[in-house]
Amino acid sequence: MDKLRNYDVSFSGLKNGKHEFKFEIDKTFFQLFDTEQEFTNPRIEVNVLLDKHTTFLEFEIKIKGLVELVCDITNEDFDYPIENEIKILVNFGEEYDDSNEDVITIPTGEHAFNVAHLIYENVMLSIPMKKISPNVSDEDIQILDQFSPKEIEETEEEEHDSDPRWDALKKLRDNN
Repeated sequence: MDKLRNYDVSFSGLKNGKHEFKFEIDKTFFQLFDTEQEFTNPRIEVNVLLDKHTTFLEFEIKIKGLVELVCDITNEDFDYPIENEIKILVNFGEEYDDSNEDVITIPTGEHAFNVAHLIYENVMLSIPMKKISPNVSDEDIQILDQFSPKEIEETEEEEHDSDPRWDALKKLRDNN
């Protein structure tokens, strides 16, 4: 956890109310997680708004920036804009618990909350499954459709190859 210390939001000593923290995220941030990314050259700004209350903390994390993706169709690099916002409630309890996606419990004696994993997860979830460059032409898509496998319609004959005993049971179910 020491390598992620730069992403601690220290709340001890802060007055109740709103406080703002900013982080600049680049490739060195993602290298801390020892996982493979589907993008390169991240240029992301993170604004963390902490609303401190006496018994809990409210975090609003806004992620905005660009990552470089490889187009699935043309295999060319392109910049993809990322913009995401999450809200997390942090309670105090006996031990760390993040089983609820909207509420995280941290030990009562903690003085800081680390936002690195929340930033990482939200950037990763902002990456689309299909990576299509805005420069892809309609002609490229038509060619792709032409050579894509077509769906085969299932015939009703396959349904009649079932066991007649099951058919009788299905009739009973349909009548109820």
